[in-house]
Amino acid sequence: MPAVSPTMHVTVHVAGKVRHPGVFPLQPGARVADAIKAAGGVRGTPDTGTLNLARRLVDGEQILVGVSAPQGATVQGTTQSIPSLDTPLIDLNGATAEQLEQLPGVGAVLAARIVEYRDAHGGFRSVDQIKEVTGIGPAKFSDLKDKVRV
Repeated sequence: MPAVSPTMHVTVHVAGKVRHPGVFPLQPGARVADAIKAAGGVRGTPDTGTLNLARRLVDGEQILVGVSAPQGATVQGTTQSIPSLDTPLIDLNGATAEQLEQLPGVGAVLAARIVEYRDAHGGFRSVDQIKEVTGIGPAKFSDLKDKVRV
């Protein structure tokens, strides 16, 4: 991995129920909480319970605070169909191993592999990237792709 210089940064888009939505350059290693702070903090009392505020940011990601992605939204270059609100998506970058085990065909071992991959690679940039986790082949990916998000 190349050395991080003081001029390098991660750029994220913070949208939803924040005081100043927009695009923000942040220091490498910044977390979701730092991005929300850069956007002036939350507006009103939105539910941030689905956000992992301690997760490290990935360059180019969008953080939605207190809102869901619109139907058919483009998320990091991949058009995803968002299911109805009664079928919540599991965030690959924020879910615990226990939450990942709720996915079809994902047990403790595979959930641990997903978390290990995420930690080693600074998070998932797209849902397709989960295919790089050992144990997720085409059939398992087909079962998971519509139940997860990044």
